[in-house]
Amino acid sequence: MSNNIFSRRRMLAAGAALSMGLAIAGCSSDSDNSADEARPAAESVTLTESWVKAADSGMTAAFGTLVNGSGTDATLVAVSSPISPAVEVHEMAMGPDGTMVMQKKEGGVTIPASGTHKLEPGADHIMFLRLPAPVKAGTDVPLTLTFGDGSTAETTVQVRDFTGANESYEGNHG
Repeated sequence: MSNNIFSRRRMLAAGAALSMGLAIAGCSSDSDNSADEARPAAESVTLTESWVKAADSGMTAAFGTLVNGSGTDATLVAVSSPISPAVEVHEMAMGPDGTMVMQKKEGGVTIPASGTHKLEPGADHIMFLRLPAPVKAGTDVPLTLTFGDGSTAETTVQVRDFTGANESYEGNHG
């Protein structure tokens, strides 16, 4: 009979320990990214592998990979740079006549939580319109990235000669 009492006490102690553990767990956050939610996107998003296509006049574009190190989606909504009076986030989309056209991407680009978004020729990119001067290979271009939460980040991108993709950067943009 003393074995039965001993087993019952063990069961009660184990049950109490389990209940206490569950109560403590219930008080903790469901999400490990609560600090991410309070952190501005500009502190979590970086532009890597970035470059700008060299151009003598007209328009050019910047490419790279936006990397989001937070647990919350971030949206790049605007870009500015001293090399151009008009800078836009652009996309390639199907035009009314069935051909691909370059256009401003309304609402910007979303960089998923803990993910990436590529900016590349023939896809989403940063467009510099009405260049007042040539953009020469080997120089650096300062950019200010503006995110949906209003935060901004400064970065510098190198200019490169690039003959691939051959998008037409002339036309009715801006």
